[in-house]
Amino acid sequence: MTEGYIDNFLNNVLPNLRIAVIGDVMVDRYVFGKVERISPEAPVPVNKVSHITSALGGAANVASNLANLECHVFLAGLMGTDEYGSVLQKLLADAHIDGSGLISRTGHATTTKLRVLGSRQQMLRLDFEEITALESDEEQVLLHWLQERIRDGLDGIIISDYGKGVLTDAVSGGVISFARKAGIPVLVDPKGTDWSKYNGADFVTPNMKEISDCIGYTVANAGGDVIEAAMKLHERYDFAHLMVTRSEKGITVIGKDGKVWSNPATAQEVFDVSGAGDTVAAAFLTSIAAKLSIRASLQIANSAAGVVVAKVGTYPVHRSELLQLWHQWRPNRRWAPYESLSCREMAGKIRQWQQNGEIVVFTNGCFDILHRGHVLYLQQAAMLGQHLVIGLNSDESVRRLKGEARPFVQQNDRAVLLSALACVDDVVIFNEDTPKELLSVLRPDILVKGGDYKADEVIGREYVKRVEIISFEEGYSTTNIIDKIINRARKGIL
Repeated sequence: MTEGYIDNFLNNVLPNLRIAVIGDVMVDRYVFGKVERISPEAPVPVNKVSHITSALGGAANVASNLANLECHVFLAGLMGTDEYGSVLQKLLADAHIDGSGLISRTGHATTTKLRVLGSRQQMLRLDFEEITALESDEEQVLLHWLQERIRDGLDGIIISDYGKGVLTDAVSGGVISFARKAGIPVLVDPKGTDWSKYNGADFVTPNMKEISDCIGYTVANAGGDVIEAAMKLHERYDFAHLMVTRSEKGITVIGKDGKVWSNPATAQEVFDVSGAGDTVAAAFLTSIAAKLSIRASLQIANSAAGVVVAKVGTYPVHRSELLQLWHQWRPNRRWAPYESLSCREMAGKIRQWQQNGEIVVFTNGCFDILHRGHVLYLQQAAMLGQHLVIGLNSDESVRRLKGEARPFVQQNDRAVLLSALACVDDVVIFNEDTPKELLSVLRPDILVKGGDYKADEVIGREYVKRVEIISFEEGYSTTNIIDKIINRARKGIL
């Protein structure tokens, strides 16, 4: 597989793929707030709500991943005619996902997971759901919809089973049968302990818990044990491949003929694994649909998962992010250090994120001699949204603020160090003493400051939706590091 094939896939093929997703759709709701006291009514924390967001979940999150990879996406499943059903439809419309395969059932509760977060910690999850199998007439409506999509042209199908009732034996069997006749690859994200309804699928993608539950014993996350368990399941079921996601050990594909492909996980700081399996399914299936090799498809899927686990909450990977990763790591490419974006370039990127409904967090500083306190502060800031942008004081600006002896690390090197942090999306250098002018152009969603500021005193607050104050980690500062170096130099122990 030459790099030309990957370039062509990411630039030309991916946006033209037509993929159907069939399964249990959900809405993910997040209630964000702050906990500052205990209720006088009962010994429970009081969460002062600041904002509420909604995202596509379950099979709809798979569809969202595909849509953000810029494929043409067709979604089928079951929803209610309730409040959350309306939320689901709006989210699908905003994501440009064709939801014509959704069956609306009067009186049915649209599956919704509501998570309450206080001070960036999940406090409670409320599930609204009604687990009922599709009725026979609904099964026929869904399968007829799929036949029409196949007739119009499909490149791949993902079955996303969460055990909520859509993937009956008749639906699963019908989908796989129609796909095999049309030569369309099918990938299944399985549920339960009996996988016979997935017989005939090209790829079934369990994680370690799911493969253990299916085989009936705990499978150790070691290469030989995973392969042995997979071959036993191949004897029991009719799948072309089992693709086992193994957390920090990456992904292993085991063919029915005994062939094995493994790809280690991307070295990545993990913030949240929510939705990572959906991302793997979407990235891998699109690669297979585009006729890429299993090895190349695994590399793309693992890279996509590496982007997602560095974000907080359910996050769909974007085609532009895969392109950026590929250009950084593709074979035989001469490595080049990160280059910070201009103000206008950064503003354009922020607008694109915001149009996708993603929250952009901004903070600024000198970050001269990067240390633990900086990293912890930035990690906390990143958890407030999907993207973290840093406004970095230029060398000239640092000299005005800190004195002629500073900075110790010049601006481009500081930008490279910051960009290497998993929680940081981009860096933009500014020359003024405050970021007010920069913020007037960027206009992110959240402005973060560290220390003892009051929100109504923060410079540039008029250009954002809200201000968040994060306390600095005690005992860590550039001044402390400099003092230690000076003291040791005086004692002659450097």
